[in-house]
Amino acid sequence: MARSGQTQNKREKEKKKLKKRKEKEAKKLERKENSNKGASFEDMIAYVDADGNLTDTPPDPTQKVEVEAEDIEIAIPKKEDREYDEPETDTEGKVSFFDHSKGFGFIIGKTTGEKYFVHVSGLIDEIDENDKVSFELEQGMKGLNAVRVKKI
Repeated sequence: MARSGQTQNKREKEKKKLKKRKEKEAKKLERKENSNKGASFEDMIAYVDADGNLTDTPPDPTQKVEVEAEDIEIAIPKKEDREYDEPETDTEGKVSFFDHSKGFGFIIGKTTGEKYFVHVSGLIDEIDENDKVSFELEQGMKGLNAVRVKKI
């Protein structure tokens, strides 16, 4: 007796596919029926309040802020146009640590007592630990760095 071309597993897969198609068609019909029921444009609008949260109530027109088109910056401002606070310049300090083999160290400011990183590329004179030095501060990658360091 010859076997049929389909196994039990194939028949089950076909039944599952057919069932999924029917469910999908039913959902599609349900969406079509519900799409016309009272969903107006006003119901779909969302507003953003002053804190940046989404809400369904429109904003208060009395709190509207006028913005000039010239005040809107689309790009990053040029370095010379940026406004930032100049760091407090500690002009004198003491070398707390300096490693000649690695080429870096730290200077403690005389007035603020803060530690500043110094690299060998920022030295004018050769320095050692406990030397009194004068320097300028520049913004580095991780904070303020001492540059143009000279012995006093």
